[in-house]
Amino acid sequence: MIDVLWLQGEAIVAAFEVEHTTTIYSGLLRMADLVSMQPNLKLDLFIVAPDERREKVFYEINRPAFARLKPPLPKICRFIPYLELKKEVEQIGNRIRYMRQEFISEIAESCEPDYT
Repeated sequence: MIDVLWLQGEAIVAAFEVEHTTTIYSGLLRMADLVSMQPNLKLDLFIVAPDERREKVFYEINRPAFARLKPPLPKICRFIPYLELKKEVEQIGNRIRYMRQEFISEIAESCEPDYT
């Protein structure tokens, strides 16, 4: 089961897997299940995890099982490190109730491999 769904009206616009103590792989597998079962679903996917798990997230999401999905999971799922999210939420303060999903997209990192 996906940890968090962001709704806008009655539409799901984003899905979040929060990986604190569970394995990164299990969260990505839930995302992959969603993509496989609903390939035409247009929503943003995010994996939220401690900063020190960043390398593990990038390694796991780019494994062939996820990278060869249609669409590829590294292309549609982005990483949000805890510290960055905490910093941004603290700056917003009480205005957090006005936050839009696009704000999250701006602080998230692409999970696509950098071949440069």
